Parts: sequence; structure tokens; C-alpha cells
Amino acid sequence: MERKSFSAHALDANALKSFAHPLRLRIYELLDERGPSTATGLAGLLGQNTGATSYHLRELARHGMIEVVPEMGRGKEKYWRIVPGGFTYGETPPDPEAAGALELLLDEMVRQRGAELARWREEESRAPEEWVRAGGYGRRSLRLTAAETAELRDEVFEVLERYRTVSDRRQREAPQTRDRSTGHVVIHFDVLPLGAIAEERG
Repeated sequence: MERKSFSAHALDANALKSFAHPLRLRIYELLDERGPSTATGLAGLLGQNTGATSYHLRELARHGMIEVVPEMGRGKEKYWRIVPGGFTYGETPPDPEAAGALELLLDEMVRQRGAELARWREEESRAPEEWVRAGGYGRRSLRLTAAETAELRDEVFEVLERYRTVSDRRQREAPQTRDRSTGHVVIHFDVLPLGAIAEERG
């Protein structure tokens, strides 16, 4: 069954192996959460030296994960941001090293999801009412065929893609300013065919 791509950037085997590094994953996460930053700023947040963060930023940029913000920075100072459009990892690669890197990346995504959910549960009581009302939790348990499941997944991703385009345009047009009416919104969406193996065997 063909899987549609709803991302501007597909990670090849080399990019997967480079990206699946704990510090690079954390740098990417911070740039996504906080917006553009310098190697020095990231070093302070991570407790690293600037040389280390500069190296990892260049590696992320080499594989198209992040880019320099041309409108920001002075002299040799560079501000980095994640490349709008996100990324996709596709099918499990045949290269064992790349496959292992994908496993690490997926495990990190699961960890990050748990951390973000826990953070929101902690912060929700202190958040502005309009944002609390705008947020939400959702879970559904359905009986579907594999084809129906894929169709559902693609329809939801198409909606997310629409809003990603709005967000990307906003970031491109005004990288140095933060519209106070906007916030960093994380959407978790997973399709988990739990029990599929057991049912096939049954």
C-alpha cells in the first residue's frame, strides 16, 4: 500500500544516520519550540560549548533539516531555524545502520510526545482561557480495514498540511517578529493498528 508524503523533506539513509543523534535531535526540538537561535544561544541552553553546537548545526543544515535566517544576525553571527515543511522518514531503509537510526528517531518522537503531554498537563491551569478552550485531547478506537485506516490517516494529514502552509508562510514573512496572537501549537496524531499481528495469526 503506497504511503503519501505530507512533508517537504524526506530523510534519506544518510540524513537519518546524521539526524538520529541525541544532541542534534534536541537542537532541532529547541529550534522548533523557541524559534530561530544562534550556536551560542543553543550552547547556553544545552550546557555545551559553542564549537559543539556549531558543528551539529552545520550537520543538520547539510541534510536540509535547518537553514540560516538571512534577515537575522550580524557579522559572523548566524541565526538558524528549522526548514518549514517538516520531514518524513518513509519506509524502513534496507541499510541496517539507517534502520537502527530510524528506530532511535521513532523512540525519540515517542519520548518527546510524552514530555509534551506532561508539560501541557502541568501548564494548562496557568494558561490563558482562550488557549485552554482551543486545545483538546482526543482518542478513538475504531474497527477499520487497512485501506480505510490509510484513507483516514491521509485525510487528517491533508488538514494538517493546510495549516502547516499557513504557519510556514507566517514564519517566512516575519522571522524576526512574533505575532502575539499566535502560539507554538503541537498536534499529536498517530494511527496505531494495535492487535493487527495477533488478528492476522488468529
